[in-house]
Amino acid sequence: MKINLFCAAGMSTSVLVKKMQEAAKEKGKDAEIAAYPFSEMDQHLDDTDVALLGPQVGFNLGKAKEMCDPKGIPVDVIPSADYGMCNGMNVLKFAYKLKK
Repeated sequence: MKINLFCAAGMSTSVLVKKMQEAAKEKGKDAEIAAYPFSEMDQHLDDTDVALLGPQVGFNLGKAKEMCDPKGIPVDVIPSADYGMCNGMNVLKFAYKLKK
């Protein structure tokens, strides 16, 4: 599964991406996880299974849905607590729930 995270600049989520990759490995999940700036979201949706927004760009959820819905890509804002604590396991579970 390809999970793309989108935040203000693509930098703040890099630690979370690493934690999610560790969680996926621990759970035996085959997940490809990457982070990009929200401004580049439209360029990174073609092979995306789930799109997640960092809380700092959560106000863009409507815009994100306009890009993702026609492609059948579920999109939502990462819960602030999990984002702030870099809880990779919870965010990974959140992504898999969105995909179901």
